[in-house]
Amino acid sequence: MELFDTIELMKAPDYKSRFKAEYYQLDIRCRKLSDMLTKYRNGTLPFTPTCSIEVLSAQLKCMEQYRSILQERAEIEHVNL
Repeated sequence: MELFDTIELMKAPDYKSRFKAEYYQLDIRCRKLSDMLTKYRNGTLPFTPTCSIEVLSAQLKCMEQYRSILQERAEIEHVNL
């Protein structure tokens, strides 16, 4: 799944679909940032980031915490992710 694939869920009238879109988008961004950090550490990125590994790692940690909260909320609200 890519961000583009979440568009219809984002536009849905029901909150559960929009909730899924939010979760999927965050999950996609976490994966991509994690992949980027792996390449950054290995020196295989095709560009040199402006931000340090520390800043990007802190961002990923926050995003992963947010994702965990969304997972917990999904269980409470019976949203099947």
